[in-house]
Amino acid sequence: MLRRALLCSPALLLVRPAQAQQRLSVVASFSILADMTRQIGGDRIALRTIAGPDVDAHGFQPKPSDAAMLANAAVVIRNGLGFEGWLDRMIRSSGFKGALVTTADGITPRMMDAHAHHGHDHGGAGRRQNHSVGPRRVPDPHAWQDLGLAPQYLRNITAGLIAADPGNEALYRRNAEAYAARLAALDQWVRAEIAKVAEARRKIITSHDAFGYFGEAYGVRFLAPQGVSTEAEPSAAEVGRLIRQIKAENISALFMENMSNPATLQRIAKEAGVRVRGRLYADALSVGSGPAPTYEAMFRHNVSLMVPAMRGDAA
Repeated sequence: MLRRALLCSPALLLVRPAQAQQRLSVVASFSILADMTRQIGGDRIALRTIAGPDVDAHGFQPKPSDAAMLANAAVVIRNGLGFEGWLDRMIRSSGFKGALVTTADGITPRMMDAHAHHGHDHGGAGRRQNHSVGPRRVPDPHAWQDLGLAPQYLRNITAGLIAADPGNEALYRRNAEAYAARLAALDQWVRAEIAKVAEARRKIITSHDAFGYFGEAYGVRFLAPQGVSTEAEPSAAEVGRLIRQIKAENISALFMENMSNPATLQRIAKEAGVRVRGRLYADALSVGSGPAPTYEAMFRHNVSLMVPAMRGDAA
């Protein structure tokens, strides 16, 4: 009787909400990193995302409410490699005092040619570089497109959560190990699927250069009218060269991306006489009801579209 009375007492009923409020406050810069962090942190973190599903993190324009969510965050998760220059400015203006985790730390980035007309943020100071006068080679920030590099992302996220919340180290490590095993199995599945396509036909046209790491890891050649950023606009000469190449090499795999303006790609498809084969997810996940609501689902969705398109199968 006494035990029942104690369990029902108002003082004890207040314990659960108090405990729920003790979850680690974490902010992720964009949806792909948010999903990785969620898989590791589970219900021990209170996770918020700045650039959410179907939002282009390249040219993201933060609102005051986005900066406000940083003020009390214990951990902020970012990609780095110049992907979210806007985040550096937000951190300075918000008064953020927590831990900043750069998930691409420890990865040697592939380098790529910068388009002469292409300008976007490249790094810590949030400065913009005009590639017409600046460096002709820039780091490709899309390292998450190689599942073989995902373990480094997971290590960095896990270390950041543990440093901020050491009492839950065992949980974070256990979740990260299980997640890494799933991603390793997914990597093998991707390789097996791509192997179904003859090497000569492993060519894909996408909206912008987001799949360089995927191409190098899995033996697929990607061509794009835009540069590394969706803010870039291809020149007429570049579009013309791409159309001629599609015709000459009989490329049948042409895709839009979930955040890109479709006008240029639709023009290319029309003039090259090929059909757009669907929508790939590169820099952002889909909403929960879409085909790519998680990092794992993104790979399965993309590869399931890529393989029949490269082979020229009827859709």
